[in-house]
Amino acid sequence: MNFEPLKSIRVLDLTSVVVGPVSTARLAQYGAEVIKVESPDGDLMRGLGGLSPTGQHSGAYLHLNRGKRNICCDLKKPAARSIMERLVASADVIIANMRPQALKRLGLDAGSIRAKHPDKICCLITGYGTDGPYAGQPTYDSVVQAATGMTGLTLARDGAPAYVPMLICDHVVGEIAAGSILAALMQRQVTGKGCNIEVPMFETMSAFVLQEHLAQQSFDPPVGPAGDQRLLSPHNKPVQTADGWISFTVNTDQQVRAFLKAVGRHEVLDDPRFTTVAARAKNVKEWFAVRGAPLTSRTTREWLEILNGADIAAKPCHTLDSLPRDPHLQAVGLLQHEDHPTEGKTIAIRSTISFDERYPPLQSCAQPRGWETGKLLEELGYSAAEIKDLLADGAVIASAP
Repeated sequence: MNFEPLKSIRVLDLTSVVVGPVSTARLAQYGAEVIKVESPDGDLMRGLGGLSPTGQHSGAYLHLNRGKRNICCDLKKPAARSIMERLVASADVIIANMRPQALKRLGLDAGSIRAKHPDKICCLITGYGTDGPYAGQPTYDSVVQAATGMTGLTLARDGAPAYVPMLICDHVVGEIAAGSILAALMQRQVTGKGCNIEVPMFETMSAFVLQEHLAQQSFDPPVGPAGDQRLLSPHNKPVQTADGWISFTVNTDQQVRAFLKAVGRHEVLDDPRFTTVAARAKNVKEWFAVRGAPLTSRTTREWLEILNGADIAAKPCHTLDSLPRDPHLQAVGLLQHEDHPTEGKTIAIRSTISFDERYPPLQSCAQPRGWETGKLLEELGYSAAEIKDLLADGAVIASAP
């Protein structure tokens, strides 16, 4: 039996790029019917993140938009507004990451929707909370990384700010938005009422940074500097071996002793600066210099055997080329091959979450723009003649054969 707790839930997806599609992809994995509304220009992500041979999809778009039905509407056309009214009426959840001003102009803001449909759940993913001075300003993942001090962490550690080279803020906030929608659906089961949800990227990721790095500034008055000094140590990086790089972590007193013995640092085994958690916390700089020293006397494989034999968490530092070949990922079948309707053979990433020892089934392929326009219009009650008129007017675009 498939795990599809949201099978009866319809989600109207007014999102694009990454943060919103991450959220709706998660809901689709749980069985929700997700209808993605795309503009005639198409989701920007179709052209970012590694284009396909046909140029219609990027690899990133394929992975972020699985399991979604696609309708293409030009919301500037009056006729498209009536389509949106029917889609909103048919949906349980409406999720958007447009600027609030644009949603209001289109009548798709939470206030307008819930005035007519108080049972709807409206989720708005914003760059900045609408109750603050940055409200309505544009943003992207890299801007959020900088604004929240994430780039300042590498500045403190390495002497120069740097972005995490993936859209980490989009992914984190998108998953949190999905969780907030699940909570609102649970509440609606009890009360019968909908909910307005706002998930701001700036505040959400600021909280993530501060939970770890407010540190001794968490007390009033402060008892020390901000920042987890372990994580900010310049030695807190992968360690070089004879033929590559290795990552390991030792935290407990037992792990530290095992590590020092394994790497032959017997001279500091009983050094009072390193014998306890508290002592190492007071001597972070010195401890991480020991822990982060190069291990170039042996190969990565040899060190993995030694460290794993000592029950120390350690793994090689994969590259983007080597990660798909990791033996564990291959054994659990994370990557699967499939046929896409326009792109030919493609690689899909299955759900990583299992329920009752089973993974949810692989969702349908990400669809070309307007792939189900005609079918969805029929389901909304439009006649063949009306659909023809909508296509001629340019209010909608259809691409299915």
